Amino acid sequence: MKIAVLGAGIAGISAGFHAQEKHPNAEVIIYEKSNDWGGLCSGFYVDSSKGKFWFDNAVHLSFAKDPYVQKVFAESSKPILHTPSITNYFQGSWLKHPAQNNLFHLPVEMKVKAIKDMIDNHNKKENLENFEEWLKAQYGTFFTENFSMKYTRKYWSVEAKELNTNPKWVGSRFYQPSVEEVLQGAMTDDTPVTYYAQEQRYPKEGRYKSFLKNLVRQTTIEYNKEVKCIDTKKKVLSFSDGKQTSYDALISTLPLPEIIKTMPDAHKDVKDAAKNLHHTQVALISLGFNKPDIPKNLWFYVYDEDILFARVYSPSKKSPNNVPEGCSSLQAEVYFSTLKPLEKLAPKGSNLSQYFLAHTKDWLVRMGGG
Repeated sequence: MKIAVLGAGIAGISAGFHAQEKHPNAEVIIYEKSNDWGGLCSGFYVDSSKGKFWFDNAVHLSFAKDPYVQKVFAESSKPILHTPSITNYFQGSWLKHPAQNNLFHLPVEMKVKAIKDMIDNHNKKENLENFEEWLKAQYGTFFTENFSMKYTRKYWSVEAKELNTNPKWVGSRFYQPSVEEVLQGAMTDDTPVTYYAQEQRYPKEGRYKSFLKNLVRQTTIEYNKEVKCIDTKKKVLSFSDGKQTSYDALISTLPLPEIIKTMPDAHKDVKDAAKNLHHTQVALISLGFNKPDIPKNLWFYVYDEDILFARVYSPSKKSPNNVPEGCSSLQAEVYFSTLKPLEKLAPKGSNLSQYFLAHTKDWLVRMGGG
């Protein structure tokens, strides 16, 4: 029996490892289009006169609660433990996260409006049809329109009313404070951590992808194998290098719109449905500094819509081994999609890389580095 796994990111590596564990006599092969494993859990180096700066592909911290996952990660690389220290930038003010119960640093007028609206919340509480309605039911109209809906546009590239209210992502990720918590957080900055992940982990050595090392050692991965065609009837994979291979069982971790493109015999309804699937992508602006204390927090969110980046985090705070000695680093994330193309976020005719770099550096200076 031959089991083919497409993609050597965390999902593909886990699938290949556990498929081999469940079927010890099977031939399990992971096919990866690039020349290395890790996928989105990997990253890259930036050279400088001070040495090499490491940047993961976006923030990447593990807050898995499953004991098995924690065990697998810890056996691969001893973790550094972080207690979330997160802030939000809003119109020149820095608020603790989550903002809804940490309004202390807002102007008094805004605090009064937000709290009054939360208390006198007449938005419907049942039969909620979309994310916007869910937000207004929890936080009132004023906070939702000034905070949550703005960030949704930046992060998801769509309006909140276009998203659903699946409890797997809404219920556990958005803190719903009591009136007492809202009032306390408006009067003092001394409030408890109410972020949904109370502890976060990052490898002491070897970057985030090193959490997967033990699994990788026990899997077979073939690199530079980009799948161009999947013949589901004959069970044959065709690759961009012109080679083919057969399979008995196929596990794909590729994005659904991409995998459907490789299947010419897929039903028309499936192809049409795939065209209507949307996803966000992220552009990364990575900055290294020749001083050790530039970042103030592990990461922060940005609500202002005239600032292109939605989130900024510090690789050097995740682990000092991510930067040369005496240095620090920040990485900003700009989210885009087919509904909000990256090129439309920059002036027409401008160099995208140069524009986003200049924009990020300018705003980080104004914000004091976060």
